Amino acid sequence: MIDIDGSVGEGGGQILRTSLALSMCTGQPFTLTKIRAGRAKPGLMRQHLTCVNAAAEVCGAEVQGAELNSQSMVFTPGPVRAGDYVFNVGTAGSCTLVLQTVWPALMLADAPSRLKLGGGTHNPMAPPFHFLERAYAPLLAKLGAKADLALRRLGFYPAGGGEIDATIWPAKESLKPFDLNDRGAKLESYAECFAPALPRSVARRELEQLGTGLGWGDDQLREAASRQNEGPGNALLATLAYENVCEVFTGFGEKGVSAEQVARNVVREVRAYQVSDAALGAHLADQWALPLALALWQRGGKASYTCTELTPHATTNFDVIERFLPVRFSPVATASGFAVKVQVG
Repeated sequence: MIDIDGSVGEGGGQILRTSLALSMCTGQPFTLTKIRAGRAKPGLMRQHLTCVNAAAEVCGAEVQGAELNSQSMVFTPGPVRAGDYVFNVGTAGSCTLVLQTVWPALMLADAPSRLKLGGGTHNPMAPPFHFLERAYAPLLAKLGAKADLALRRLGFYPAGGGEIDATIWPAKESLKPFDLNDRGAKLESYAECFAPALPRSVARRELEQLGTGLGWGDDQLREAASRQNEGPGNALLATLAYENVCEVFTGFGEKGVSAEQVARNVVREVRAYQVSDAALGAHLADQWALPLALALWQRGGKASYTCTELTPHATTNFDVIERFLPVRFSPVATASGFAVKVQVG
């Protein structure tokens, strides 16, 4: 039994999700206490409980403490089962985080799995769908773990109601770790604005401000079409595609924040990435750690990547991964950010 203290490091839900994912992958049970102790509302909220229940369904786990607001739980996994699954958060809580929780285990299963997920698809505190589709999933495909993602309906806070379909293909025999230390040649960069049920002027203002701030032309600025019954909501995305990696930066509209300010926030993030030559941005550096560690656990050896920043979220994630897998993360500061070496043993 692995004992995890949910108050260490950044003290958020990532400790829970990483523990669930790796417990399923390795078959090791764990006890988690002080769940989300670093948050204003500690304990399991609905989206976290959905992650727990989804993980339990995928591997037939025995769980104690799986209830709303619970601050401790015990998770004892069974064998992972590929299949067809439906997971619905029931609120605007992120369904992308539910997907990321079960994704690692299902990619190590012996058959494809098809998932239907409902909830928030574009939330400020979670990876938006387009980040998973353009940045995260392509890296996993290079690792040998293919997945197909489809956005059926956008889901914004507070209404939620988003829908995602995902097919995860078995990859246990095909995983191949690799180094990711440079971006490669620049391919394209563009921005798009999703603003269902809002005046069209909101999208135009955000795109114009972003274009001015980054020097992007009209051909790089796109107003995304809305599907029926979506919204209301607002997400401004800037996508930078390179030969070896794609990064997606997202800003969210909210009451009291002007369209221009939303755009300026995205411009600031893009510029911070552009002034560095490191391969990964802060969020992708965090999320790449777990699948890379799993591949090394399966194949042995070592790998490395560079990133612009290592957040407390990322370093806490490293610590949890090291509790479950015989890998070590060794980050070193560089002129452009950080170089992270990962190796077995």
